[in-house]
Amino acid sequence: MQIVLFEPEIPPNTGTIARLCAATQTVLNLVEPLGFSLEDRYLRRAGLDYWPHVPLRVWPSWEAFLAGWDGGRLVCSSARGGTPYHRFAFQPDDGVVLGPETRGLPEQVTQGRPVVRIPIWGQVRSLNVANAAAVLLYEGLRQVGVLDSVA
Repeated sequence: MQIVLFEPEIPPNTGTIARLCAATQTVLNLVEPLGFSLEDRYLRRAGLDYWPHVPLRVWPSWEAFLAGWDGGRLVCSSARGGTPYHRFAFQPDDGVVLGPETRGLPEQVTQGRPVVRIPIWGQVRSLNVANAAAVLLYEGLRQVGVLDSVA
């Protein structure tokens, strides 16, 4: 599995996701434009000293990412619709795509692709993107048996 952040905007969220990717040896794809510099101190702080352990790929655009994508399905996340993640069958080579914090994924990204959502029944519009990445990645890893081999 891989994580794909489409045009991320908030450095600490990306740093936290990078730390998640370091912890799980998961490739992190960042699709530009980014809302920050990769040298941002808040980005670096959230990722702590784990950055050397993050399998990181930076893409100049969505089109460049698609041209270089070497995985399987791209599974998009949404706060507004899609299959509840716990009812979705993840595959080992899926890429989980998460959108910009303020606007989510555009239709050009989600169109024709599976979309999953994390059920929310409280009085919030969405979860923090770093929390969503962790929930979706660990569920995907659980489903494909990775957690059984590392626990």
